[in-house]
Amino acid sequence: MNLQTKIPLQPRQPKIDYNAEIMLLGSCFADSIGEKFEYYKFRNRINPFGVLFHPKAIETFLWMATQGEQYTDTDLFYINEQWHCFDAHSSLSNSSKDITLSNLNEALKSTQETIKSATHIFITLGTAWVYRLKALDMIVANCHKIPQRDFDKELLSVEEINQCLQNCIHLIHSLNPLAEIIFTVSPVRHSKDGFVENNRSKSHLITSIHQVIAQNKGLSYFPSYEIMMDELRDYRFYDVDMIHPSSVAVQYIWERLLGVWVSEETSKTMSRVEEVEKGMSHRPFNPKSEQYQLFLKKIELKKYQLQQEHPHIVWAK
Repeated sequence: MNLQTKIPLQPRQPKIDYNAEIMLLGSCFADSIGEKFEYYKFRNRINPFGVLFHPKAIETFLWMATQGEQYTDTDLFYINEQWHCFDAHSSLSNSSKDITLSNLNEALKSTQETIKSATHIFITLGTAWVYRLKALDMIVANCHKIPQRDFDKELLSVEEINQCLQNCIHLIHSLNPLAEIIFTVSPVRHSKDGFVENNRSKSHLITSIHQVIAQNKGLSYFPSYEIMMDELRDYRFYDVDMIHPSSVAVQYIWERLLGVWVSEETSKTMSRVEEVEKGMSHRPFNPKSEQYQLFLKKIELKKYQLQQEHPHIVWAK
């Protein structure tokens, strides 16, 4: 008896290996998958502007980064004892205006360089709902806890999302025509928008992505949302907030992604990295025992061998 619907997935090229350079942009699910790449010591960059939930925010970020633009004092505002920018997540905010500007502009500069050398760029779309600041008539990436009465809430149409995604593709390929762009829709449920509204939003994103992929070469879609909805159809696969996928669900989706994008040879290296990671996190009953000291030497040898093969791999001391 088969008790699970399995979405058929085909292996894709070019494969992600330890020579690949990966960038992940978008919703908090991009952070979750990025942390997996980080754990296994791939070359990767995760959300330089923090979490960006909707397509317009990602488009604005890519425009600023690829065009060599810079933020100035006039792009910042002060609230709740911190300086913020409407285009970025609050993780880049600071009580110092100069530090906030530095955070923003350094992120733009480093992103431009990352895009130039990236082999795979994952763009995870979270929602089609956006907030337009009434005073400036602009769509923001983050409201930074400004009262909701100061914004109009809008649902991006499929056509508007199409244009955003086409612009994102053009901006990336203007710097790096060979970069593989992989779109996915976040499985996180934006229940604060409303359950019907969340489904409307996701449907707009999915429809738009597939229309854009049909019109462009070198694009891919990974069905994170569909895996959550159709393969993991149970609340036990959600975190305690019943909104975000649980760690088990993230691991499951991660393993499905590996089956599509990672070769068997790379998987073997990942297993060796995991041995080191687990060894380093091990807490012995007797740290001074001869057996544990021998164990540490074996871990150091494994680290050395991996670093000889892949010099970019670095472990915290």
